[in-house]
Order: sequence, then C-alpha cells, then structure tokens
Amino acid sequence: MTVTLSPLTPADAEACAELETVLFPGDDPWTAQAFLSELAAPHNHYVAARENGLLVGYAGIALLGRGESAESEVHTIGVDPSMHRRGVGGAMMNDLLAAADRHGGPVFLEVRTDNTAAIELYVREGFVVVGTRRNYYQPSGADAYTMRRPAAGSEGELS
Repeated sequence: MTVTLSPLTPADAEACAELETVLFPGDDPWTAQAFLSELAAPHNHYVAARENGLLVGYAGIALLGRGESAESEVHTIGVDPSMHRRGVGGAMMNDLLAAADRHGGPVFLEVRTDNTAAIELYVREGFVVVGTRRNYYQPSGADAYTMRRPAAGSEGELS
C-alpha cells in the first residue's frame, strides 16, 4: 500500500476532526469547523496523506509576512496511530517545509515537551528548541517547546 500526498480539502474536515479526538484526547482537539476556517485562509498551506483514498494524516502551515518579515508557523500535523513510524509525518513535514522555503524566512512550531517522536522528527528537519510555553495545551496544562528552523540557506543564522 502506498501513501500519497494531496491538498487537504473542506471535504476532509470531518475526518481530520475525528482523528484529532484520537490523537489529542487530553486536550482541546480541533473541530471540523476549525479545519474549515484554516483551509479558507489564503495564507495557509494544508496537505493530506491518504492510503487507498482514506485520510491517514494531515498537516498545515501558515505562510506569514513578505520579504524581510516573512516567516512560517506549523499549525498542526497529525498521523493516524496505525501509520506511525512509517514516514507519513516526515513526508508531510517535507511538503510543509518546501512551501515555507518557497515563501522565505524561518519556520516556527510548538510541540508537547513529552512528544519525543515528534521532537525527533523536528530535530532531524533542522529545528531547535528556542523556548518553553508553560501550560500551553489545555485543558491538560501540558507544556510545549517552541522550536525554530532557520530560513533555507541561512546556515543557522537568525532571520
């Protein structure tokens, strides 16, 4: 079976929301309406991972500012638990980072401090921890790391 990437569409919003409840049960998972709102924003880029036509993952990034003030922020990335450790998250992250690289500027994201699999993926992609947000995730109160990846071609310089 092959996983393919394609644009996330409004028709995927309900499936994304259902997957959110599985992935983030102790926190405030996104609703279908939240996905629809993000998909409608012209500065966002969202991708779906599908296996045999079924949604098995989703990811999105905001492409903000222009020129010297350009930066991007990963909004979300989620992979069906049955597909973990099969490269789905990495493939979607590569898609998001390609969009960010075309846009320019650094890329930021937040990740639970206890989500070691995601942190390992982000570190492999060049992200570093730049701060901690206490009680970021609600209602669980879990902390998040803020991570940053320099702009493509900046060789780690702050942008």
